[in-house]
Amino acid sequence: MAATRHPLPYAFAKANTVLLEDDGSTLTLWAPPDVGWATLSEVQRLYAVDRLESEAAPSLAERINAAYAGSESSAAVVVGEVESAVDLSRMMQDLPAVEDLLEAANDAPIIRMLNALLTQAAKDGASDIHIEPYERSSSVRFRVDGTLREVVQPNRALHAALISRLKIMAELDIAEKRLPQDGRISLRIGGRAIDVRVSTLPSAHGERAVLRLLDKSESKFTLEGLGMDGKVLSAFKQLVQQPHGIVLVTGPTGSGKTTSLYASLQTVDTSTTNVLTVEDPIEYELPGIGQTQVNSKIDLTFAKALRAILRQDPDVIMIGEIRDYETAQIAIQASLTGHLVLATLHTNDAPSAVTRLTDMGVEPFLLSSSLLGVLAQRLVRRLCPVCKRQDGEGHWHPVGCEACGHTGYKGRTGVYELMVADDAVRSLIHNRAAESELQAAAQAAGLRSMREDGERLIAAGVTSLEEVLRVTRE
Repeated sequence: MAATRHPLPYAFAKANTVLLEDDGSTLTLWAPPDVGWATLSEVQRLYAVDRLESEAAPSLAERINAAYAGSESSAAVVVGEVESAVDLSRMMQDLPAVEDLLEAANDAPIIRMLNALLTQAAKDGASDIHIEPYERSSSVRFRVDGTLREVVQPNRALHAALISRLKIMAELDIAEKRLPQDGRISLRIGGRAIDVRVSTLPSAHGERAVLRLLDKSESKFTLEGLGMDGKVLSAFKQLVQQPHGIVLVTGPTGSGKTTSLYASLQTVDTSTTNVLTVEDPIEYELPGIGQTQVNSKIDLTFAKALRAILRQDPDVIMIGEIRDYETAQIAIQASLTGHLVLATLHTNDAPSAVTRLTDMGVEPFLLSSSLLGVLAQRLVRRLCPVCKRQDGEGHWHPVGCEACGHTGYKGRTGVYELMVADDAVRSLIHNRAAESELQAAAQAAGLRSMREDGERLIAAGVTSLEEVLRVTRE
């Protein structure tokens, strides 16, 4: 059966809350019961409508956003149209920004091309867009579920114009092509608020750009929704509900550390507790919580922001990342003076967080007194429920289909290891014990490694053995 088209321009459909569906044989107009006569007349003037259906305005508005976000021409199609129709002498034309990208279907070609890329990235659930120039071609790749996939190869002649349009949207200097630049774009796609962080970097064949997409509408985090094992979840909940001390979440970039911290903050009663954060950047806005973003341009560092936060009578402090001795020292002191501190750190596993902090210069006797526990984590891709296949031995494997973009995976969940700082671990930290001794003591107390934690997901058919090995390799 032919796919349903939506012939009306999105701006008209949204403004008048009407949806025109064309399945190839019948034109059906969906409208609220109180739709105006003028709207019906205008649609009828442009299209020979076969059927009129009624739907309440609120639910119809949601359907309109979903329909247009899902049925917009793919980025590859739009790029192809632009390459065949663009007038290179007018590529730099700049039109005013629109409120919603789905309303921009008739904009100048380069603008339409970039809007199509952003729209498809949001629809595909991409976390990043990479726009990269090479000697004879240009490449656009999306990072979906932690892995990059190429979406389209625009004509090399369009690359500079695409980067310039991106710079205009991010309020960067379009004339400066020799230095890296950082900016941000706030936009809406189908009613969803999207914050885009833009980074440009000079390369051998022109400027490359990476866009980080943060969906402001997806900020409902819960610890139960992170996929932790029951025992780990219960123990971690106890840690983040302590009145004072420091809890660390560790892992490489993109392992979901910030999401875990945000979920932890959801357990705090903000009506009776003062919760303050210092982040770089603020990824999601949390209701009832004071969030501060560091700013290197004005020398507002983590350490400076933390000192100011301690004068704001906080109960719980979240630190986006401990990067240096000064920040670590203030965090430890705050945890020792009656505050609960939640922070992230870049280490490979839970015990090595202790080594990392002592290497920064934190005194072991202070760390042993303040540390409550360390949660190390990675994200593994979930097997696509549509196409995953079980072999004769009962193991599940990825296959690939339209639903998962032919990757075999769709969505992600976490694998975790939790080291609780009990008396034995505290004593070892105080005595500067080796990392291997800490590991042994934590395992004796019940610590399961991330690879061992992944076994439950493999057994349940949530992910594959190959995926767990990929993300937990040493």
